[in-house]
Amino acid sequence: MRRILVGVLLVMLCAASVSAGSSEEEAKSALDKGDYTRALALTRPFAEQGQAWAQTTLAWMYDMGKGMPQDKKEAITWYRKAAEQGNATAQFNLGAIYARGQDYKEAVAWFRKAAEQGDADAQFTLGTMYDMGQGIPEDDKEAAAWYRRAAAQGNAAAQTNLGTMYAEGKGVPQDYKEAVAWWRKGAEQGDAWGQVNLAMMYEQGKEVPQDDKEAVEWYRKAAEHGNATAQFNLGVMYARGKGVPQDYKEALAWYRKAAVQGHADAQFNLGLMYLAGNGMLKNFKEAAAWFHKAAIQGDAWAHLHLGRMYRDGKGVPKDRVRAYLWLSLADAAIVQRKTKDRPDEIADDMRSMERDLSTEEMDKAQKLAQRCQDTKFKQCE
Repeated sequence: MRRILVGVLLVMLCAASVSAGSSEEEAKSALDKGDYTRALALTRPFAEQGQAWAQTTLAWMYDMGKGMPQDKKEAITWYRKAAEQGNATAQFNLGAIYARGQDYKEAVAWFRKAAEQGDADAQFTLGTMYDMGQGIPEDDKEAAAWYRRAAAQGNAAAQTNLGTMYAEGKGVPQDYKEAVAWWRKGAEQGDAWGQVNLAMMYEQGKEVPQDDKEAVEWYRKAAEHGNATAQFNLGVMYARGKGVPQDYKEALAWYRKAAVQGHADAQFNLGLMYLAGNGMLKNFKEAAAWFHKAAIQGDAWAHLHLGRMYRDGKGVPKDRVRAYLWLSLADAAIVQRKTKDRPDEIADDMRSMERDLSTEEMDKAQKLAQRCQDTKFKQCE
C-alpha cells in the first residue's frame, strides 16, 4: 500500500538548479534540448571555477553518460565538490549514488543534509530510510515526520506514504480519515499507489461512500501508469462486474498486464481463466504455465492447482511425484497460516495421493518439497 524507494534511487535532473546569467541560461537551454555536447562545453569551465550549479550539472552528465562516457567516479567527485558547498541537489544525488551502491549509512548522511535545506525529494527519501531502517535505526515517528515535511511541499509520493502511516498507525495515531485525505492528495497528483489506495477505500466504503465506479476509475488511472496491483484489481472488477459490465476479455487483458510484471495473484487468476475458458478457449498448457509462475512465488492455491494438473496430466505430463510435491506445499502453506483444519479439497487430494504413491515416490516427493521450501521456491523440480 506504500510507495517505497529502496536500494536504487533515481537521480534528479539537476539542470533546474542553474542560476541566472547568460552562459548559465545557455547551458540550461542546451540541456533541456538534449544538446549535451554544447551543454558540456558551456558547463565545464564554470565547474572548474568552483560554481556549484555547474559542478552538479557536470556530475549529472557523468552519472547519466550524457555528452560523454558514463563515469561514476567522476560523477561522485563533482557531486561531492558541489555538495560540500551546500548544493542540495548535489547532496541528494550523491546520497542516491551511495544508496544504489548499498552504502546506506553514507546515503543517509547526504540525504539528511539536503532534507534539512528543505529539499522535498530528500525529505521523502530520508523518510523511507527511517521507514525501512536502511542506514539508520527504524523509527516510525521520524519517518512520518519527514514524510509530512515533504508532503507539505506537495511531494506526491510522500503524501501517499504519510497516508499509509495513518492507515497502519505507524508513527502517528491510526486514522483512516487522515489516510484517505493524504492518499487523495497523492492520487490527484498522479501517484499510482495513492490512486490504488484511494480506489480500495471506495471499493470497501471506508471513510468514503462505497462506490465501485469510483474505485474502477482510480484503479484505471494507476493501471495505466503500469501499477501491477491496480492492473490486477481492475481485472477483478471486470471479472466480477463491479463498477463496470462483466467482461472476461477485459479482465484477461488486465490480469495479463499484471502477470507479466510478476504479480502472483494475477498469474494465478490468469491460470484459472485459461483452465475454465473464461474469455477464451480452454488452454491447459497455458493454465499450467501461469500456475507454475505463481507457484514459485509461494502462492498456495497455485500449488494446489498445479499439483492437480500434474496428477491428471492436464497441460503437463502426468507425474505423481510432482503432483504430490505441489499438493504437499499447498497443504504446508495452509498449516503455516494456522488454519484449524485443512480444507476438505486439499485433505482429500492428499489422502488419495498418499494411497497411490509408492514409498520410493513418496520419499522423492518429500525431498523435493523440502528443497523447494529451503530455497524459497527457486529449486522445486
